[in-house]
Amino acid sequence: MNEASSVALPPGPTAPSKSALDHKMNKSPGLIGTLVFGAVLLGGVGYAGFHLANDLAGTRLESIWPYVLLGVALLIALGFEFVNGFHDTANAVATVIYTHSLEPNIAVVWSGMWNLIGVLTSSGGVAFSIITLLPVELILQVGKGAGFAMVFALLISAIIWNLSTWALGLPASSSHTLIGSIIGVGIMNQLMGGHNGTSGVDWTQVSNVFRVLLISPLVGFGCAALLLLLLKVLVKNPALYESPKGTEPPPFWIRGLLILTCTGVSFGHGSNDGQKGMGLIMLILIGTVPTAYALNHAIGFSQVPDFAAVSEQAAKVLSGYVSQNAVMDDARADLTEYIRTKQFTPTTALAARQLAIDISNEVQQYKSLAGIPGSQQQNARNDMYVESETLRLMAKSNTPAFSASDNAVLTNYKKHLDNATKFIPNWVKVAVALALGLGTMVGWKRIVVTVGEKIGKEHLTYAQGASAEIVAACTIIAADQFKMPVSTTHVLSSGIAGTMMANGSGLQLSTIRNIALAWVFTLPAAALLAGCIFWLLRQVVH
Repeated sequence: MNEASSVALPPGPTAPSKSALDHKMNKSPGLIGTLVFGAVLLGGVGYAGFHLANDLAGTRLESIWPYVLLGVALLIALGFEFVNGFHDTANAVATVIYTHSLEPNIAVVWSGMWNLIGVLTSSGGVAFSIITLLPVELILQVGKGAGFAMVFALLISAIIWNLSTWALGLPASSSHTLIGSIIGVGIMNQLMGGHNGTSGVDWTQVSNVFRVLLISPLVGFGCAALLLLLLKVLVKNPALYESPKGTEPPPFWIRGLLILTCTGVSFGHGSNDGQKGMGLIMLILIGTVPTAYALNHAIGFSQVPDFAAVSEQAAKVLSGYVSQNAVMDDARADLTEYIRTKQFTPTTALAARQLAIDISNEVQQYKSLAGIPGSQQQNARNDMYVESETLRLMAKSNTPAFSASDNAVLTNYKKHLDNATKFIPNWVKVAVALALGLGTMVGWKRIVVTVGEKIGKEHLTYAQGASAEIVAACTIIAADQFKMPVSTTHVLSSGIAGTMMANGSGLQLSTIRNIALAWVFTLPAAALLAGCIFWLLRQVVH
C-alpha cells in the first residue's frame, strides 16, 4: 500500500457540520435554563391549581366521582396539548437550528416561551369553531355519559395518531387529526342512533374548515416560493442566499431575521393550535362542574339590564317572522332539530322567539348569571348555546331574509349570548400554554430532522428558511383572526418545499411522498380510531 492510499481523506463538506449539529441537538438546556423553566412550570401549575380549587370551592357535589373524572379528563386534554407541542412546534425551530442562528437548546426554550405568549393572548375563537363541528346533541349532553365518551374519544384518538406519526418522524397535522376524530365520533354517533337517532357532524362547517386546511399548504408552497424569488430581486446581498458554512452562525442581520421569523411561527402556533384543546377542556369543565363553568359569572348585576333588553329586542324582531300557523312543542327541542337538519320550518322562528323570552326572564329573575341556581346552570347554558347556533345558521342561510336593521339586532343578541357561554378562564390558558411549551422542549428532534434535512436535496439557505417561516407565520395568524384552524406543520413544510423548488434545489420525493401519505391518511385513520373508541366507551358509560 502506497503512502497516498494510507492517508485518510478529509471528510466531505457536510460531515463536520452534521456531526457538530448532532452534538448541539443532544445538548441539555443547562442548569440556568432548567431552573428558569422549572420556576415557570411551578408558577404556572400553582396559578392554575389555585384558581381551579377556588372555582371548585363554591360547588357542592354529592360524591368524589366528578372530581376524579375531572382530573382524568384534564390530564388527557393537557396530554393532547403536550403531544401537539413536541409534534407541531418543532417545525418552528427547524430553520433557526439548521442555519445555526440559535443553539437547539435555546431555540426550543425560546419557541416554547412564544407559544406560551400566543396561547395567553389568543381570543378563543378557534376553540369554539372546533366545538361547532361536534354533534349538537352530544354537546348538550356533555355532562352525561355520551358527552364524556365523545370528549375522551376525540382526545385519545388524536394522541394515538400524533404519537404514531411522531415516532416515524412525519410532520403530520394535529388539526387534521382532531377534525378526523370529530368526523369519526359524529359518524359513529349517527350509526349507533339509527334512523331515528342523533345526527352526525355539521358537514357544512367541516367542509369550510377542511377547505382552509387544504388550501393553506398550497398557499404555503406558492407564497414561500414567490417570496424567495422576490427577495432575490429586491435584496442583492449574496450572504442571504448561502447555506451555513460549518457551524458558524450567519451574519448578525440574517440571524436576527431568522430569530424573528421563528418567533412569529411560534407565536402563531400557540395562538391557533393552543386553542384546539381549550374548547374540549371547557366541555370537560362544563360537564363535570357546571355550577362553576357552564356560564360566564363575570356577567354580573351591571350587565344584566343590558342583556335582558337585548333579549327582548331580539324576541320582538323574531316575532315579525313567525308564521300564523306555527305550533311549537318545546322551544329548545325544536331548535336542536333545526341545528341538526338545517331545515327552517314555520316553528323555528317561533321557538327562537320563545327561547329569547325565556332567557330574558331567567336572567332578570336571578339578577346575574352567577345567581342562577347550580341545578339550572347547565340548562340555562344549553338554552343560550342553542339560541346562538340557531341565529348563526339563520344568518348563514339567509333564511328568513332579515332586514339590515333586524339583522343588526340579532347579531348584537348573538354576541351577548356568546359572551355568556363561550369564555375561557385564564387558568385554562395557562395550563394549555405550559403543556404546549413543555411538549416543545421534550420531543422536538425527530420532526426537526425531517424538516431540516429530508425535504430538499440541498442544505436550507438563510433566505429559504426566512421565506418559509414568514409565510407560515402570516398564514397562521391570519387564520386565527378568522377563527379558523390551520396546520402549522403543513404550511411550514410545504413552504420549505416551495422554496426548494423555486431555488432549483430539488426535493427528496420519498419524504414528500411520506408527508403526503400522512396528510391523506390522517383524516380516515383518526376518524376510524375515534369512532371505535367512542363505540367502546358508549358500551361502558350511559
